[in-house]
Amino acid sequence: MLDRNNHQGKFAEDYVRALASAAGLLVFKDDADHDGVDLGFKYPGRAGLIASPAIEVQVKSWSRPHVSGTDYVYPELNEVQYNKLVHGPFLVPRYLFLVIVPPDQDRYVRVETDGLMFSRLCFYRGFEGADHVAEPSTKRRTSVRIPMGNVLTVRALRELVGAPRL
Repeated sequence: MLDRNNHQGKFAEDYVRALASAAGLLVFKDDADHDGVDLGFKYPGRAGLIASPAIEVQVKSWSRPHVSGTDYVYPELNEVQYNKLVHGPFLVPRYLFLVIVPPDQDRYVRVETDGLMFSRLCFYRGFEGADHVAEPSTKRRTSVRIPMGNVLTVRALRELVGAPRL
């Protein structure tokens, strides 16, 4: 069995993969995690003038979320990780996906009569126009505010990618 951290991280990636599957998107992954991107999502077709629109994301999981006002305040990115999301411009837009998970791993999902139910939600944050850290360090952390209204749903994921409406 996976240790707690790997289990939680794998579940978070699988959670967003399931949303992508329901949205009719392709999921891609770099062969090495060198650029701060965990997964990419692509619409396999045309969306207006764009062929195969896509986004890239860093997926994080969190079992003890901190809320301030209407935002989650995620304190676990170091400055180098943060800059890999912020310091563009990027040809493919980048986002942070934050999957909130229950502290108890046995409660990640429930099987009910209507089907498989995920216990918590995933939230997203884009960084267009955000300032990067001038001299980033892996030893310093930066807090990222993620609006609680930015719930990652099938529809929201398709919109982020730029896929046509269903």
